[in-house]
Amino acid sequence: MASTAKKAKKTIDALDEEPEALEAVDTCQNEIDALNEQASEEILKVEQKYNELRKPYYRKRNEFIKRIPSFWMTAIMNHPQISGILEEEEEDCLQFLEKLEVEEFEDIKSGYRILFYFEENPFFENQVLTKEFKLGSNGESPASTSTAIKWKPDRDLTKVLPKKLGNNRRKRSLENRTFFDWFTDNNDPINDDIAELIKDDLWPNPLQYYLVPDIEVEPEDDEDGEGGEEFGEEGDEEEVDEVDDEEEKAS
Repeated sequence: MASTAKKAKKTIDALDEEPEALEAVDTCQNEIDALNEQASEEILKVEQKYNELRKPYYRKRNEFIKRIPSFWMTAIMNHPQISGILEEEEEDCLQFLEKLEVEEFEDIKSGYRILFYFEENPFFENQVLTKEFKLGSNGESPASTSTAIKWKPDRDLTKVLPKKLGNNRRKRSLENRTFFDWFTDNNDPINDDIAELIKDDLWPNPLQYYLVPDIEVEPEDDEDGEGGEEFGEEGDEEEVDEVDDEEEKAS
């Protein structure tokens, strides 16, 4: 028989004191909530301050990056999550990506935009592709918008590439899509994991992904048992040595 939850017995004095104690707890909790709200406002001001301080360093970094061929394409391809939505034809297109920037709105919390700057290329006419997110901090519903891509004839990668089949990925934004599918899709801005990865991971430190070394996989022993043959050869040599020793003792 399942045991029922037991309630602590309360004395008459405790029952009399409970309303007053609950009111005191509620007052303390309101004071804590007020402090938390104040802390959030002050943290936001600090973030805004350092966002401004970082901007000239981001600009300087991009100037140096321009001297490194295919920097952004390489960093994106080396990113473990973002690279998962890239098709081969999109990799060819990203060869022309010369600069990437993330701009947060002045108050930070209301939104941001991601800007992709392209050299002249055989895929589309645009020099800049922008995806902007408004996070609905003023009571509005979250929304995102994307630059309309002016594809050149027969080069629309959202149409010529086959749709990817789901592969049990847990998050929607990484399912059934390619890079340009992601860019043009604005149906679920609040759960856009690719945008968040670019803003919070790739953009702050792209160098760590550009410098990811190629992992060379050492060939394993053949199934035919080449490794076993080496072992067998060593074993045969040991047996021959033992026979020679025995013959010397016998003589």
